[in-house]
Amino acid sequence: MLNKNITILDEKRKTHSKASEEYISVKFEYPDLSKVFEIWVPVEYRRTGVSIKTNEELNEFLNKVYEDMNPNNYEEWLEVQEKFWKDEKPGAGVTKSFFDELKKGGWKCVECQLPSNPNWARRIQDLKEFGYTIATDTKKYCQHCGANKTHLMLLPIPRGLSLGTGYETWTPALRKRILSVLRNFDVYENRSNNHLLPDHKFSEIRWDENTKEDNPDTMSDEEIRTKFQLISNQRNQQKREVCRTCYQTKKRGVIFGIPFFYEGGLDWPEGVPEKGKDAEKGCIGCGWYDIEKWRKELVKVLDELKNEGEVF
Repeated sequence: MLNKNITILDEKRKTHSKASEEYISVKFEYPDLSKVFEIWVPVEYRRTGVSIKTNEELNEFLNKVYEDMNPNNYEEWLEVQEKFWKDEKPGAGVTKSFFDELKKGGWKCVECQLPSNPNWARRIQDLKEFGYTIATDTKKYCQHCGANKTHLMLLPIPRGLSLGTGYETWTPALRKRILSVLRNFDVYENRSNNHLLPDHKFSEIRWDENTKEDNPDTMSDEEIRTKFQLISNQRNQQKREVCRTCYQTKKRGVIFGIPFFYEGGLDWPEGVPEKGKDAEKGCIGCGWYDIEKWRKELVKVLDELKNEGEVF
């Protein structure tokens, strides 16, 4: 049952298609404290593993967020966050400056209320990857700017990563070992490179709360080869966009402009779920999922055609 002090202002979900996020507009009232918050609560938010499907799940989730956002909890929440930034992110001063504005509460216009930064979207992505829950309204009117602008709202609730959801992380030692096991080899460029990122072959956008796993320093070499590949930051961002589009349209990604799939075709396979561990079956065969294997399979097909006299 939904808390009597919670009002759903609009049953229709608000969407932020670029990030594949959805929100519900609600009003939280705290009569004893004479406080009222009108906010957007994310109900589809992959970075913290939130994916609300039923009314029962929605009521339970809103009740929890309501308790977390009780104004009496704010100072304790803020103390925990400041410790996080000091102990775990001492070098992230630019991103911290965005947090410092957003922590004040309410909608913040990215043009006039947040630090001036040409790459503000990267800073917000960092905050989300640190586990913060941030709602986005891309067409909210700003009185100061006199136009519709993107606005952001940070919810002062426990970080997703601290709850054991969201993106997987690894220690510096494991990261170094992943790079070593995979020979610092850029699978996209097909050459060695000393400036690469470990990339999960199975895209995070299709994870659910049961998909995330620990990455212990004791992972075997074979586990590393199965789970990760190395690409540049630029290609990592490109892959995220491709996987997001696939998730939204059910059309699998094309790499290098070559519509070749070593398993399946362009359409997301029927009978394969869109999220969760079993969703990985739908990624197999796509070039972005395992670039090195995709290249080898394509070369194999070309060699067969050449041997048959169809390729010269």
